[in-house]
Amino acid sequence: MQITQILAKLVAEALESAQTTGVLPASGEVDIKIERPKLAGHGDFSTSLPLTLARTMRVPPIQIAAAIVDAMPQGEMIGSVTSADPGFVNFKLSTHWLQSQVKIVRGLGEKFGTVDSGLGKSVQVEFVSVNPTGPLHVGHARGAVIGSSLANVLEAAGYEVQREYYVNDAGTQMRVFYDTLYSRVMQASGRDVPLPDPAYPGDYLKTLAADLLNDLGEKLGSKEKSEVITELAPESLSRTIDGIRHTLERLGVFYDQWFHESRLLSSGRFDQVMDFLKDSNLIVDRDGAQWFAATKLGLDEDIVVIRSGDADPTYFATDIAYHHEKFMERKFDRVINVWGADHHGHIARMHAVLTAFGLDPDRLTII
Repeated sequence: MQITQILAKLVAEALESAQTTGVLPASGEVDIKIERPKLAGHGDFSTSLPLTLARTMRVPPIQIAAAIVDAMPQGEMIGSVTSADPGFVNFKLSTHWLQSQVKIVRGLGEKFGTVDSGLGKSVQVEFVSVNPTGPLHVGHARGAVIGSSLANVLEAAGYEVQREYYVNDAGTQMRVFYDTLYSRVMQASGRDVPLPDPAYPGDYLKTLAADLLNDLGEKLGSKEKSEVITELAPESLSRTIDGIRHTLERLGVFYDQWFHESRLLSSGRFDQVMDFLKDSNLIVDRDGAQWFAATKLGLDEDIVVIRSGDADPTYFATDIAYHHEKFMERKFDRVINVWGADHHGHIARMHAVLTAFGLDPDRLTII
């Protein structure tokens, strides 16, 4: 039991005692809140319960506070209990009791502070999840530290936690990555092949291209571009992810699962979810594209899920399928996504998606 819970129980016992002896009138059910006082001189903990009870009891709050203090049961953890204007009960913890806790803390080691509030509940924490198109940079450390720390705290609270990295290995950015890598490999082999537009200009791709050419050179030969990319794609993706994993592990961040976006497409889940939304009248055709009808769910505008022209799914579209997989297939009780600041506008749309699935949007938290 936490200190605040113990103190709340003692206050409840003191209040009941004062009412039983007739010092205070009956008050009905009360919600006792124990908080840290703003000023250290007022003690370690405090409750403003007398201020709440004053109207119901029709007794001055300071008088209620004094009655609670007088009826307070003795406890080894309490050094002193005092009343203070206009109606607070202040607690100071016993120095002897505090000192005795050091031995307990040391004895428990890493188990100290663990609670069971999350027992029997599952939660997934998805964090970092940057595109596998290059190495991490210092800006990604924010999500790594927040996500990993949060997962550790939830685990200490008794939750069954899964730490997940979502590998965006499908879509436009990966095509740009592979096109750029092809040019770098050709340049490394002495051919004059310009970078595509758009391209990833970082020198790290020169290094990766040279390594791949050294290891796979014989396989590449004089194949067509599409065939070369087919050869390069799996190995380049694997090496890039290994680099990301190594960087995170140096930071002390580890994952239980690396989930690939391409799996949503190859497994048929993406099509399944789109069909579900169509059957729910939440996909509309407009301007050659397909849109998620978010306005039917209270948002200000609809959102493209299938682009016009290339008919490729948007990031949002695969995110819909991904969250369907999280909640409907793996059945997490809660999901927490740690995203970059540039994703702030995506929160409302993801909550709308959960509504479309018939789920409580509060089961998804986005940081």
